[in-house]
Amino acid sequence: MTLTRITAAVSAAALAAVLTGCGSDATTTASSASSSSTTTTSSATATPGAGVDAVLAENQESHASAEDLEFSASDVVDVTLSGSTATASGDGVDVDGATVTVTAPGTYRLSGELAGQVVVDSAADGVVRIVLDNAAITSSTTSALAVSAADEAVIVLADGTTNSLTDGSSYGEGEGEANAALYSAADLTIAGDGALTVKGNSNDGIGGQDGLVITSGRVTVNAVDDGIRGKDYVRVQGGTLAITAGGDALKSDNVEEPDRGYVAVLGGSIDATAGDDGISAASDAVVGGGSLTIAAEGDGIHGDVSATIGGGDTTVTKSGEGLESRIVTIAGGTLDITSSDDAVNVSDGSGSSGGPGGGAPGADSAASGASGLILTINGGTTTLSSEGDGLDSNGDLAMTGGTVVVSGPATNGNGAADVDGSYLVSGGTLLTAGSSGMAVAPDAESEQGWVSATFDSAYAAGTVVQIASGDEVVATWTADKAFSSVIFSSAAITNGETYTVLTGGTAGGTTVGGLALGGSSSAATELGTVTAGQHSGGRGGGRP
Repeated sequence: MTLTRITAAVSAAALAAVLTGCGSDATTTASSASSSSTTTTSSATATPGAGVDAVLAENQESHASAEDLEFSASDVVDVTLSGSTATASGDGVDVDGATVTVTAPGTYRLSGELAGQVVVDSAADGVVRIVLDNAAITSSTTSALAVSAADEAVIVLADGTTNSLTDGSSYGEGEGEANAALYSAADLTIAGDGALTVKGNSNDGIGGQDGLVITSGRVTVNAVDDGIRGKDYVRVQGGTLAITAGGDALKSDNVEEPDRGYVAVLGGSIDATAGDDGISAASDAVVGGGSLTIAAEGDGIHGDVSATIGGGDTTVTKSGEGLESRIVTIAGGTLDITSSDDAVNVSDGSGSSGGPGGGAPGADSAASGASGLILTINGGTTTLSSEGDGLDSNGDLAMTGGTVVVSGPATNGNGAADVDGSYLVSGGTLLTAGSSGMAVAPDAESEQGWVSATFDSAYAAGTVVQIASGDEVVATWTADKAFSSVIFSSAAITNGETYTVLTGGTAGGTTVGGLALGGSSSAATELGTVTAGQHSGGRGGGRP
C-alpha cells in the first residue's frame, strides 16, 4: 500500500494571458479571468466544510471580464512621458506640469519616464485602460498612479515590457485618501504579460477602495505596510507575484459588508514575505489553485470568518500561526506549514494561545465546541510542523478524507492535536506525533479506527516508528523532531483489534511528511501492543 497524494480540482478558471500587437491595428486582448462564483447575499457565518466554489459563491463576484480587457490598437491614445512633463496623441488626457490626468474612458498607452504623477479622473461610464509600455513613474510626494474616479480601471502590462511605479515617503494619512504607489478608488484589474515593480515607500504597494483582480503579469511589490490590498476583495487568478511587505502581504479589509472583505488565490505563483500576515481577510481567505509560498511574522493565512484550502500548492515556511480562522476547511491541494505557535488554529479570536510554551485548552472558546468553531478536513495532503499545537480547534474537528501528518511540539505545554469539542475521524489518513503531556486522540465514537501510543521517554529525531497488524506493517513514520506520542488513523485500522508498535524497520512506498503506508519490519524492535480505539488515562492514548 502506498500513500497517495490527493489534489482536488477547482472550477474557478484563470484564462491565458498575453498582450500582443500593441502597435498594430489588430484587436488586442489583455489577459483575463472568469469567475466561477455567483453574486449572492451571505451572512457573516461561513458554511462549515464548504469547498472553494461554495465559499466564493457566498462572496461578491469578481468584477473582471474578458470584455473589459479587450480593445482595438487603433483606438489607443499614446502618452509619452518625458521627465517632468508628457505629450498625448489624442483626446482624454490633460497635462499640467508633471501631473498627467486621464479624464475619459478609453485606452491609454504610457511609455517613457515621469517624475510626477498619473491620475485617472473619469466621471463617465466605461472602462479606463492604462497600458504600461516600458513606463517608469516616480512621485516624491504622493501615489505614482492614482485612480481617483472611474467606472472601472484596468492596468495592462504590455507584453515583454518592464515598468515601475514608485511613490513618496509620507502622504495618505486622511480617510479615503490615496495611500498606495498604485491606488484605485474603483474596481481595478491588473493584466498583461509584462513586468511591473511597485515600491510603496509610505504605506501600501497596491491598494484601493473596491475590488482588485490580478489575472497575469510579473508583479513585484515592496511596501512599508501592506503589499497588495483591496478593500472589497483581492483575487489572484494568474501571474507571478513577489511581495515583500512590512504589514500584510495580501489583504482585504471590508468589515462592513458580509459578502466582501475576502482574499482568494485561484491561480498563478506567489512568493510573499510579510511583517504581519501572509494573507489577511476580513471575511474569507481562500486558496483554490496556483502556487503559494509564505514567510510571515504573524499568521500565514488568516480569515476572520473562514479559511479554506481547496487546491493548489501552499507552503508556509514561517509563521506564528499557520492557518487561522473560526471555520477552517482543508478540502484539497497540498498544504505544508511550519509555525512557531499553532500550525492550524480554529479560534474566535477572543483569547490567546499563550505561545508555544503554554496556553490552556479552550483559551479562545467559552465552551467546548461552542460558537460554531470547526476544523473540517475532507481532502488534500497536509503536513504540519509546529512548536505550539499542530491541529488546534477550540471547537470541533471532523476528518472525512485526505492525508494529514503532524509533527507537533516536543514540549508538554502543547500537543500535536488539541480539540476542545468533538474529534471525529471517519476517513482519510491521519498521523499526529509530538509530546505526550497534552496528547489528544480521536473520540471513541469515530467511525474510523485509530491507535494511540505514548512512551515513557522521548525518542529523538530520526527515529522510525512502525504500526503493524500481525506480520503486516500498516504504517512507517520517520520523526523529524523529538516525540513521545504517536496517534495514527486510517482505513487499515479496526477499533478493538490489537496492533504492535515497533521502532526501526524501513518504509515502503511513497512518503508524506515522513509517513508511508507500509514497509518492512525485518530490522525492527517491538515496543509493545495497543488496542485500537481505546483511551487510557483520559482522552490521550495508552502506553505500549
